[in-house]
Amino acid sequence: MKNSIAIVDIGSSKVITLVGGEGVNNTLQISGKGEIFYAGFQNAEFLEPENLSIAIGSSIANAEDNSQQKITEVYIGVPGEFSANVVKNVTLKFPKVKKITQFDINNIYKTGNSFENEIDYCLINQSVVYYELDREKRVIEPLNYKVKQVSGIISYSFAKRYFVDIMKDVFEKLNVKIKGFVSSALAESMYLFEPTLRDKYALLVDVGYITTTVSVARGNGLLYLNSFSMGGGHIASDLSQCLRIPFNEAEMLKNKVAVAWVPNTQDVYKVDYFDKTKSYAAKATNEIVMDRIEQICIYIQKCLDACNFELPSFLPIYLAGGGLNTLKGIRNVMSQKLGRQVVKAVPKGLLEISPYTVSEEGILSLLLNYQDNLDDLVIKV
Repeated sequence: MKNSIAIVDIGSSKVITLVGGEGVNNTLQISGKGEIFYAGFQNAEFLEPENLSIAIGSSIANAEDNSQQKITEVYIGVPGEFSANVVKNVTLKFPKVKKITQFDINNIYKTGNSFENEIDYCLINQSVVYYELDREKRVIEPLNYKVKQVSGIISYSFAKRYFVDIMKDVFEKLNVKIKGFVSSALAESMYLFEPTLRDKYALLVDVGYITTTVSVARGNGLLYLNSFSMGGGHIASDLSQCLRIPFNEAEMLKNKVAVAWVPNTQDVYKVDYFDKTKSYAAKATNEIVMDRIEQICIYIQKCLDACNFELPSFLPIYLAGGGLNTLKGIRNVMSQKLGRQVVKAVPKGLLEISPYTVSEEGILSLLLNYQDNLDDLVIKV
């Protein structure tokens, strides 16, 4: 396997460690995986920070067992709630026509990087949305073009310093080196969307267990990023509270729900729990679930409304994450509530990919694609 890389993805309900490299035809070849559930985070704070080291250490140990190799250095995925994004238009003008070099490209990134004095955030990634040559031509790769002026629309990704400091402390104790941090939202967009789609706009909504991230990608960067603390786990919590049943049973019931179905009063969902089959009124169950979906959609729409870039209604929303994707009929329901088509986010050629694996696989894929010039993408923190 070519150039193996280890990543640790910090999700809202579990920590996942992946070890992998590039397989045949640019596919991902996973040699090891460790997956540990933990308390997660809410409102950009870990719920049980004292147990975070145990979860991360166990995840890494499991991946080591699977891959039969020691993990000494990793890249860390940063979830949307601990992230921010800034887009800058940086222009270089030359005295006369000249050929664009790598030095010029590096100078564009450097000129736009005015974030050294940021207190609450650390710059972790930089990528280009597109370059504009002499105000006429847009390209993703400007090298060797002869111009008098080049502008770069540069996307800068940040992680909250709180997140970075906690990770540094945890991994120092685990004696594992942090090679860098990667925006999960950026990685997912680069993984899920073909360049031709990203040449326009790509709207991604990743609904996780207790967090949702809304992002807009274009070119090789993010134009917009926002998130809020609400996800699929809140549906199970609502069912547990309203029906007064154990949370694990509510999770099982949630996975039975067909949200586009209009049940009659006699219709029921049946759940096998501890060797007993229990029945729940489908009508009441659907009402509980739909109330929470309505809330999630309201917040998604608020995020879209806050975007400074015009997002025409014909642009679809690509739905990723395991928070809602497992609900039968969810995309039709969300399409009605959000007023635009909602489709499942799937990388080209991988029709059966699990919505749960997009984040960690996206991070690994992005790093492998940049493996020859990772210093251009990942900023040392």
